[in-house]
Order: sequence, then structure tokens, then C-alpha cells
Amino acid sequence: MAEHNFTSTKDYVASEELMASVNVAIALQKPLLIKGEPGTGKTMLAEAVARSLGKKLIVWNIKSTTKAQDGLYVYDTIQRLYDGQFGEEGVDDISRYIKLGKLGEAFDSEEQVVLLIDEIDKADLEFPNDLLWELDQMEFYIHETKRTVKAKQRPIVIITSNAEKELPDAFLRRCIFHYIAFPDAALMEEIVKVHYPDIEEHILKNAMEAFYEIRSMRDIRKKPSTSELIDWVNALQIGGIPAQQIKTALPFIGVVVKKDEDLQAVLHKAD
Repeated sequence: MAEHNFTSTKDYVASEELMASVNVAIALQKPLLIKGEPGTGKTMLAEAVARSLGKKLIVWNIKSTTKAQDGLYVYDTIQRLYDGQFGEEGVDDISRYIKLGKLGEAFDSEEQVVLLIDEIDKADLEFPNDLLWELDQMEFYIHETKRTVKAKQRPIVIITSNAEKELPDAFLRRCIFHYIAFPDAALMEEIVKVHYPDIEEHILKNAMEAFYEIRSMRDIRKKPSTSELIDWVNALQIGGIPAQQIKTALPFIGVVVKKDEDLQAVLHKAD
């Protein structure tokens, strides 16, 4: 595992457990499936891994309409028909009209890349199953050109899920799994200080106490995330808010709480 050893970067603080999971997945050459509530840094992890290991990052953002085929390749029949009508040369060369998708790009790269398959649970239930062969064998077949695209360098695959849908067992068996727990106060302090190393200690302490109090409230529907705390701390600094006012007045609380009913619950408790 020493050759590919992921560690925290100056922009991303990872727990020991997360770093170990990444390095085990790399060593075993298996996809790393990351779950966790929004705002725990799932997507940013892939950026940090690529930066830490000095590798290119390829991002495949999954939507509800995404099909597995989209990640492999598309055959641009419309462009070929258009070129044929206008007498373009080379229209008989079908390979000109094969466009590799993100998975295809990762396989076709001369150097090992980090491939992020982001929010896989947004797609339909068949999507993960449709990728089993490709992720196992690291190859796929282009029927139109009778060419097999085989990974030149096996990519480091990171897959994120917000747990909106259950993923198939057959897919889960092929992955290393890690759940990113919401950062505790000690880790959160490290994360904030990555962004604002010179922050005044009392501002950070009071902001974090108020933040974790809000997260612990039963009535809160959308719990604030790490990124919202970072934005709030920034707003407090820019606004020149005295530390002692943070917990009593909750200035700029709309940076942290984004739903009307949550805001009412927070302000009611503050009163």
C-alpha cells in the first residue's frame, strides 16, 4: 500500500478511518463506495485523493436519466447522417462518431486516473447492476466498431451515494464501503481552520457550540452541514460580530438554517 498512500491534503482533512478505507480500496483494486449525509465531503474526497496522489480526476455526475451506457460510449448517428448529407470525407469510418463517456475516458487514459461516480443512487435501480461487468473486468465492447476498450491503467474508482435508494447486493459485494460520519467537534475545528487558520478562538468556539446545538434539535428537518458552518464562520468574521453575541443573537443564521420551519424552531429556542 506504500506506493499509493492517500493522506489528508492542505484543503481536505480526512479521518484515519477514511484514509485507511481509501488505501485498502486502492490496494485491493476495488471501487470505494462512500455514503454519508450531505455536507460530509463525499464528493470532495475524490478531489483530495487525486490531488494527494498526483492523478487526474474524471467526474461522472449521475442524474435520474443517466444510463450505464452513457458512461461507456455514445454513437453519434445524427452527426454521421449530417456529415453524409454534406459530403464530408471519412463518413464511412464509424470510429469517428464514437464518443467515449467518462468511464470510457478513464479506461482509455494512458495514466491511472481517479474516477468519481457521483451520487449513484440518483439513477434507476438497474444502473449499478448494468456496470458490474465493466467495473469487474475493466473493459467494454463497442459493437459498432467491434473494438474492446480495456483499461490501460486500472482507475481508482470512488462512488458516492446519499442513500436515497438501496443499492443491489451484487454491486455492494464488489465495493469497499465506508460511511463518513458527521465530524465531531475536534475534527470540525481542524476542518474550519484549514479554511480560516487565523480565526479568533472565541468566535470559532461559540459558532461551533451554536452549530452543534442546532444540529441536535429534534425539530430540525434539514440539519446544517460542514460547508454551512464554514460559510457562517466567514460571515461572522466579515461582519465583525463580537464572539459573545453569536450564541445569543445568532447573527446571519440564514447562512446555517435554510428552511422556514427550521428557522422558526431555532429562533423560538433562542428566545
